[in-house]
Amino acid sequence: MAWGRSSTPPPPRSALSKLLPLVILFIVLGAFAFVGYHLYLTFQKISDTTSEKMQSKNVVFTKDGLKVGVKEMKTETYVDTTQGFLVKAWNLAEWPSYKSRLWNQEAAINSGKETPKAESRNP
Repeated sequence: MAWGRSSTPPPPRSALSKLLPLVILFIVLGAFAFVGYHLYLTFQKISDTTSEKMQSKNVVFTKDGLKVGVKEMKTETYVDTTQGFLVKAWNLAEWPSYKSRLWNQEAAINSGKETPKAESRNP
């Protein structure tokens, strides 16, 4: 019987050889679950840190979307700042050595000088 089936059947598989693929599957799934869990923890920590930093800058993420808050400024501080800018602008607007032809006319008349007339332009 060279061409037919062998006369002795193969030996039955042992319980360990039947369970080995299942054990390997559980080990691989456990490794993926371990890595996935630690990735989840890392992403949550990054999200919490980012939210805290954004809240310190008055930006809050909610279910409705992003809410941006405006920092409060006291009225007295606002008035002082505005007044300071106006005083600086006023002080910088005066040029001590500048004499205008249009105003300071009284100073020119009192000093006995007439205001100079505009010169014609040479072509």
